[in-house]
Amino acid sequence: MKQTIIILCLICAIVATGQTIRPKKGKKSVTQQDTLKGLVVIQTSLGDIAIQLFDDKAPLHSANFRKLAQQGFFEGTTFHRVIPGFMIQGGDPNSKTDDRSTHGMGGPNYTIDAEIGVSHDRGVIAAARQGDEVNPKRKSNGSQFYITVAAAKFLDGQYSVFGKVVHGMDVADKIAAVKRDRMDNPLEKVVIKKVVVH
Repeated sequence: MKQTIIILCLICAIVATGQTIRPKKGKKSVTQQDTLKGLVVIQTSLGDIAIQLFDDKAPLHSANFRKLAQQGFFEGTTFHRVIPGFMIQGGDPNSKTDDRSTHGMGGPNYTIDAEIGVSHDRGVIAAARQGDEVNPKRKSNGSQFYITVAAAKFLDGQYSVFGKVVHGMDVADKIAAVKRDRMDNPLEKVVIKKVVVH
């Protein structure tokens, strides 16, 4: 009899504290991971930028960006060129060094065929490249990219846009506003800690 009373008291205590019942197996709660599915997240020293890649419009560039991210290629690189009201540029392995004269000149030693067609709206990610005089086919640098913080329609038809920012434009704006030297390189490094493929 005493055991029955003790069990009843325990049940009442659990109900009184408002303890919730766990969902049945097979039920899945919505998590942040779900909202990031299919995205690529650039984790920077100033915050995260989540990007939806254009696999349909720029499959070569999208696949290359994912591949480099999964290899850890971007880790420790910086946004080596930032221009308020225009864009922020990163992805150069040379930017891991303190020799600023080489920043913006590096890459993985290959180029990507141009996939030009998407407009330069605010918040797109596109591939950097060498100028037409040495690169008439407008092939992209293998790793360097830029994110526009304002519409840049004057670049349409010249560079390969391969994705758009879906979360974290405030971070891109913050990066664009940092103090920089005469080469538009931030005085205090804005580091890409990691690029995560979800």
